[in-house]
Amino acid sequence: MNSASTPPPAPASNPARALLGWRLLALVYDFFPALALWMLLSSAFTLGYTFLGHHATRQKVAPFSALQWLLWLCCWAVTGAYATISWRRGGATLGMRPWRLRVVSAKGGAASFAALWKRYAVGTLSLLLAGAGFWWALFDRERLTWHDRASDTRMLRGSKNP
Repeated sequence: MNSASTPPPAPASNPARALLGWRLLALVYDFFPALALWMLLSSAFTLGYTFLGHHATRQKVAPFSALQWLLWLCCWAVTGAYATISWRRGGATLGMRPWRLRVVSAKGGAASFAALWKRYAVGTLSLLLAGAGFWWALFDRERLTWHDRASDTRMLRGSKNP
């Protein structure tokens, strides 16, 4: 067979929508960078608490004190900053890269920070509701999650490089 008669390889097709399984695998991977950020933040809170004059011995503290809520809020915000900056800069967090996932606007370009923060907030709400917004993708005609729809963004899965 002549090499001139061999058709050239087909160009990479458009990325497909990311299925639920790929999204959940990325979430598992992204738990570890988030955990590292939470540990650093908790250490900073502990050091700050100690330097404010409170001694290191364990005191009886209300389980949901104002300081505890502030720590939770800061952990949520720092995780959101990690996610939105990653999505904005390269379209993917560390956990999304092995699975070739990326977040884009519904029109295909880079999404705005406002849309990405909305995506993160609705995704958080979805997780707090036992993942209801993720499971919604199983029934949605376009396989979109709540946070895809609310933020007008899409998660796509690229093809393998040859």
